[in-house]
Amino acid sequence: MDMQIAGLHVLITGASQGIGAALARAFAREGCRLTLVARSADKLDALAQELAQAHGMAPRVLVIDMTEPGAVEQIAQSAPNVDVLVNNAGSIPGGNLWEVDGARWREGWALKVMGYIDMTRAYYPLMRARNGGVILNNIGAGGEIFDFDYVAGSTGNAALMAFTRTVGGKSLQDNIRVIGVNPGPVATERIEKILSNRAQATLGDAGRSNELLARLPRGRAATVEEIADMFVMLASPRSAYTSGVIVTIDGGMSSARSIT
Repeated sequence: MDMQIAGLHVLITGASQGIGAALARAFAREGCRLTLVARSADKLDALAQELAQAHGMAPRVLVIDMTEPGAVEQIAQSAPNVDVLVNNAGSIPGGNLWEVDGARWREGWALKVMGYIDMTRAYYPLMRARNGGVILNNIGAGGEIFDFDYVAGSTGNAALMAFTRTVGGKSLQDNIRVIGVNPGPVATERIEKILSNRAQATLGDAGRSNELLARLPRGRAATVEEIADMFVMLASPRSAYTSGVIVTIDGGMSSARSIT
């Protein structure tokens, strides 16, 4: 199916690895022009070279630490004409109410929660002036499955879900679509670390993380490609009536709730 997005300018934050890199590859396959943002110059450059060789296009690379003052303004000034903004940068630490101290809690929210909000505030008026655009927020199913051992992430993700629905509920009036995606566990280095830590805490052995993995739907985490392909669909005109909603991709985990 032709997604009808060839030639669109897509900006992806946190693009150097994991889901972010998969997003870059997925949009590059569709013929999009890319601006990739992350703080790791080496990883960004390697990904840009890979995409240039595979697709004959050279993504623009912005090496920026989005937690630094003025970073969002710098990004918007460097790449103002964006058709699709993908907010993806950020990782909120795991742990319960006492294991995540105030400094780590604020650090995680500064990049992900406030980072998404600030990027949306910067790009929404630019898109409105250009008569349209799409803003996609990679949030996470932790906002639906409230987990005491992921209290900072569950709370932050729930806030971003509310933010996405609030802005996206009205944004079509400006021909802008705002959508959230909630991946469940995804096969990345981050989920390997999370499962190892959880196996250590619950089973007494970090090496038994495969036992936790086996409990997931289909006995595995989602692939990064399964997540990235949904973003491509949501960014396309084939999803033109979609805004102010959250699309959950977790194998049914957040829906599998029962009183028995």
